[in-house]
Amino acid sequence: MKIIAVGRNYAEHIHELQNERPTTPVVFCKPDTALLKDNAPFYLPDFSQDVHHELEIVLKICKEGKNIDAKFANKYYDEIGLGIDFTARDLQNELKAKGLPWEIAKAFNGSAPVSNFVPITEFPDLRNLSFDLLVNGNLRQHGNTSMMLFDFDTIIAYVSKFFTLKKGDLIFTGTPKGVKAVHIGDRLEGFIDGRKFFDFEVK
Repeated sequence: MKIIAVGRNYAEHIHELQNERPTTPVVFCKPDTALLKDNAPFYLPDFSQDVHHELEIVLKICKEGKNIDAKFANKYYDEIGLGIDFTARDLQNELKAKGLPWEIAKAFNGSAPVSNFVPITEFPDLRNLSFDLLVNGNLRQHGNTSMMLFDFDTIIAYVSKFFTLKKGDLIFTGTPKGVKAVHIGDRLEGFIDGRKFFDFEVK
């Protein structure tokens, strides 16, 4: 399986990081070694002093496809979950300033915690999903899929032009505003429409 992630998909997050608004999805990948499951703790890496949380809705691909038309994209995922795209912001900023790729700031071991996945049929409207991140019991991020620049189907259609999607692949769909650094001892809880999807600690 592979992990594909979309950046800059919420306007207010673009503004908080002072990035340019994209005209097409910004796509990057993480290896399977980035995956963290079953509420396992996240261990802060020693190469960064500024690791940020980025809460995201995650799609699980259910069948193989490439060059998928957006009008058929909904046939290629049948479950969603919640994840964190951990980002070594200091390392990312340093690499971006030099015009270098920044995968090591996004794709390091354990940088993609994911929740359990549930059928999309459990949600009445995928275009109006509310999702939240609590850190130590305090609301840190709140988003709604209605605020996405590129919706789920657009993302799948775009990504599938370049990468063949296979059953079990995961797509992180972007983060809302509110990203901040995490610290040892922090407890992160993630919710979709008030339903808890993950609960783990930073060590």
